[in-house]
Amino acid sequence: MAGALVLNATHEPLCVVPLRRAVVLVLAEKAVLVAAGAGMLRAATLSVPAPSVVRLARYVRVPYRREVPLTRRGVLDRDAHRCAYCGARADTVDHVRPRSRGGQHVWTNVVAACARCNHRKGNRLLAELGWHLGSAPLQPPPALAAVLGWARRDPAWEPYLGWTSHAAAG
Repeated sequence: MAGALVLNATHEPLCVVPLRRAVVLVLAEKAVLVAAGAGMLRAATLSVPAPSVVRLARYVRVPYRREVPLTRRGVLDRDAHRCAYCGARADTVDHVRPRSRGGQHVWTNVVAACARCNHRKGNRLLAELGWHLGSAPLQPPPALAAVLGWARRDPAWEPYLGWTSHAAAG
C-alpha cells in the first residue's frame, strides 16, 4: 500500500503513514494536504486527491533524535540495495575499513555490498585490492529516519527530507 509523509506543523518530517490514515487525517481536519500524489480517491459522495505529503494542523512535540540509528536495514536503504563496489543487488553490509584493522561501526564506514564482493574483500583495505567507492558513505540526516525502511519513497518527499541521493529513489 502506498504511503504519505506526515510533516509537523513546522514542516519537520515525522513519519510515513498508510494512504488510508493520511486521508482520514485530512478529512478530520487534523492535517492539511501539502502535496497530492497520482490519482484520486473516490467514494459515493466524495472525491479527494491521493495525499503524498500532509502537514499536521497542530504542532506535535516529539523527542528530537540527533542521529539516525545505524542498522543493517538502514544501510541497505541508504544505498538503495546496490553494492558499493560493483553495483549489483546488495544483501549484506561491509565495513570499508575492516573492524579488525581499526575501522569503526559508523555510518561513514559501512556500505551495502553483494555477498560476492563482501567475501572477496574480507578484511582487506580497498587500496590493497585496487577497488574504490563510487561515492563516500554518508550519515543520513535525522529527517531521513522518518522514511528509512519505507520501501516506496515518493520523489515528492525529497524537498521535505533534505536528502537527495541515488538512494532517495528507494
